[in-house]
Amino acid sequence: MTLPRFHLAFPVRDLEEARAFYGGLLGCPEGRSSPDWIDFDFYGHQIVAHLSPDEVGHRSTSAVDGEEVPVRHFGAILTLPQWEQMAAKLKAAGTKFVIEPQIRFKGQAGEQATLFFLDPSGNALEFKAFANDAMVFAK
Repeated sequence: MTLPRFHLAFPVRDLEEARAFYGGLLGCPEGRSSPDWIDFDFYGHQIVAHLSPDEVGHRSTSAVDGEEVPVRHFGAILTLPQWEQMAAKLKAAGTKFVIEPQIRFKGQAGEQATLFFLDPSGNALEFKAFANDAMVFAK
C-alpha cells in the first residue's frame, strides 16, 4: 500500500539557520526555495520552512506519561535502529533535549521510544519508534 505524503508548513526566524538544521543536522534534502521559504524532503514528506519570525516557538505543553510534551510539534516515526542512530547523532551534536531519549508507556499498548528537541527557531520536533509497528495506533 502506498501512503499519501503529507505537507507541513511551519515558521522559522532565519532561513539559513533552518537550512543548516534541517538540511545539515537532520539530513533532509532541500527542494525548491525562495527568499521567504525552503522546501525539505522530510522522510519522503514535504515540509516547508517559512520566514515568519513573529510566529516561532512552542508555547504550551501537555502532560503525557509524566512528561510535559510541547503541544505544537511534528516529527517522524522511525524504525528502532533508525531512532537509535538519530538519538546518537543528536547527542553527538550537543542537542539540548526537551525530553531526553526514553521509552514511554513501558509495558503498555503504544510502548515507544521517543525524544523531543527544538529547532533553532524553537519549533518542537519528536522522533519516535515502536518495536512493534502494530502499536502505532494501539488503544
